[in-house]
Amino acid sequence: MARKKKETEQNHKNINTDGIMGLHGSTTEQAISETLEINYMPYAMSVIVSRAIPEIDGFKPSHRKLLYTMYKMGLLTGGRTKSANIVGQTMRLNPHGDAAIYETMVRLARGNETLLHPFVDSKGNFGKVYSRDMAYAAARYTEAKLDPICNEIFKDIDSDTVDMVDNYDATMKEPALLPTTFPNVLVSANQGIAVGMASNICSFNLKEVCDTTIALMRNPDHDILETLPGPDFSTGGELLFDEAATREIYTTGRGSFKLRAKWRYVKDGNLIEITEIPYSTATEVIMDKVAELIKAGKIKEITDMRDETDLGGLKLTIDLKRGVDPEKLMQKLYRLTPLQDSFPCNFNILIAGMPRVMGVGEILQEWTAWRTDCVKRRIFFQIQKKEDRLHLLKGLERILLDIDKAIKIIRETELEDEVVPNLMIGFGIDEIQANFVAEIRLRNINKEYILKQVKATDQLEKEIADLQSTLNSPRKLQNLIIKELQDVSGKYGKPRKTEILYDAQEAAPEKEEEQAPDYPVTVFVSREGYLKKITQASLRLSGEQKFKEGDSLRLTREATNRAEFLVFTDKFQCYKSRLSDFEDSKASLLGDYLPQKLGFETGENMVSLLFCGDYKGFILFFFENGKAAKVPLSAYETKTNRKKLTGAYSDKSPLVKALAMDADEQIALYSSDGRAAIFSTAQLLPKTTRNTQGVAVLTLKKKAVLANALLLKESGIVNEGRYRTKTIPSAGALLKEEDSPDKQQSFDV
Repeated sequence: MARKKKETEQNHKNINTDGIMGLHGSTTEQAISETLEINYMPYAMSVIVSRAIPEIDGFKPSHRKLLYTMYKMGLLTGGRTKSANIVGQTMRLNPHGDAAIYETMVRLARGNETLLHPFVDSKGNFGKVYSRDMAYAAARYTEAKLDPICNEIFKDIDSDTVDMVDNYDATMKEPALLPTTFPNVLVSANQGIAVGMASNICSFNLKEVCDTTIALMRNPDHDILETLPGPDFSTGGELLFDEAATREIYTTGRGSFKLRAKWRYVKDGNLIEITEIPYSTATEVIMDKVAELIKAGKIKEITDMRDETDLGGLKLTIDLKRGVDPEKLMQKLYRLTPLQDSFPCNFNILIAGMPRVMGVGEILQEWTAWRTDCVKRRIFFQIQKKEDRLHLLKGLERILLDIDKAIKIIRETELEDEVVPNLMIGFGIDEIQANFVAEIRLRNINKEYILKQVKATDQLEKEIADLQSTLNSPRKLQNLIIKELQDVSGKYGKPRKTEILYDAQEAAPEKEEEQAPDYPVTVFVSREGYLKKITQASLRLSGEQKFKEGDSLRLTREATNRAEFLVFTDKFQCYKSRLSDFEDSKASLLGDYLPQKLGFETGENMVSLLFCGDYKGFILFFFENGKAAKVPLSAYETKTNRKKLTGAYSDKSPLVKALAMDADEQIALYSSDGRAAIFSTAQLLPKTTRNTQGVAVLTLKKKAVLANALLLKESGIVNEGRYRTKTIPSAGALLKEEDSPDKQQSFDV
């Protein structure tokens, strides 16, 4: 009994939570932290560094190994081959099984539509990124080759631009990175889940990324939002632009973009066709959710929904009941289904083997530094090749001094092994040069041949000097990279697929304010910011308009009670509201004080008040520094009744005037030193961002500023030909007395 108790105690002693079973069933004690460090940490680091997180070239190891295998198979210029053949060859670099390799190929293929610029030119069924259930065909049924854009991925890879490392069994070499000539890390969407961290990079438009990279290389303080307004997804859809959220992502690398489907209403069939959906969802997910809502009785406007996707592309069709408002139904579907979704961003990239979460500017800075190193290595490789050739020709030049002597040395040398040493001694050349001379064919040992070869010496020396000059000049290297980016942009750039909706908000439930009655009104706004909305009946009975002492009329406008308007202030902000928010007034009253009603900040003053109409035109901003910006009115459209928009226009110079227009017109500009110019707004190109600095329209003398801008038809200018200009900026002409705006009574519009 005592012996049995002793054995039991010994067994309990051996069974230790920190113990590790040793040989022959014995155990050895080891701290759990040590176990994790020895066994788990190498695995975790392997997943992070060698599997899940992309590097600065925009590829994970699996992508790189597949594409390099296809490159070595000659699939960049040759015809397609069976996918199974490619998968088998790739296993020499990536021994993770054929299924994993083929899945990687599917994602990179044109047929799958995952990437904006696919790297694999595919033939056959590769499934679709927007479908959960559409399975891709087996590798034995599909064919593939490299897409032409891969010329930019492998450009100069044989010129020592990147490090070559051993594969898993050291039987062949593979590139550590691919020398992409454009920032593919931002152009190709990439997702990966490692151990304890993840990466989720959205895709951006190739042309916009190249333009942004060039702009940042020329000016590190460049505003990225000017050239890169937002991501661009292969599935299209609409991006709900939020400037603050976008700038946060561009700065920190974290955040999310809101996306929604694109649709159209077909009146003949009383149906809605959804043709583009958010990148982050699938057609089956949307269909399942709509069916669930119909079954729960939350959606009663739909009679049928079906997937009509075919060779023409994605299409989900919704049949409507009679009398259903398609716009309201879609707002409801946006709110309740994945037809509106978000794309979370986590720009986690491996830099020199270490994961880093970076903003767009930092990523492009890292890419530029890495690409500069690639170009330097290429130039150094070219210099080395040319110097080697020059070295051989220098030896040949020595032989030219006495060809007969060279022939005599070779002829009188009895042993073959002594030919090269004897030539070295006879002409004072090294072994490499002597070998080159010794290998010249007998028919070429003549003065004409040797002279032809030696003539290339001067050209080689000039080429080496040019390459050396480029290698030692940061500006020349920068210009070389910029030229390559421009070439890529021009050759492979495509229009955006994802449309940007500026200030569009998430769909919200209908509100009572939308049911406000609509009727004609006349609006009066004073210069100090008092607004009066007067009905037609009251206006007929009213007398003279009352204003505060020292105040006067700024503008008057006929409108309707539901009309929306924008108020721009001197703090670079915009306040949007509706006339229905204001009580009907009378001529004898001062009206509502806009700064108080709209919630102006302390010291904030109104600069312009504009009526929006249907947001189809554009706004012209005129600044004191002589610049003007043309921004689409749609950039200020919101789904809420009233909203404060920060960064409503450029803060580089005080705003003088803002004009809302439906179409291009002639504008009269006035400077503070008594000059005027007339130009057409058609000369200005619309800008994608609200706070663009604009372009110069008026050339100003020292201490002069742009003082006013009026529609030509309201300016009262008589001598139009005197001030008209065909090009901008213009210095204008001195203003004659009869053309002065002071002779006309004009109001802001």
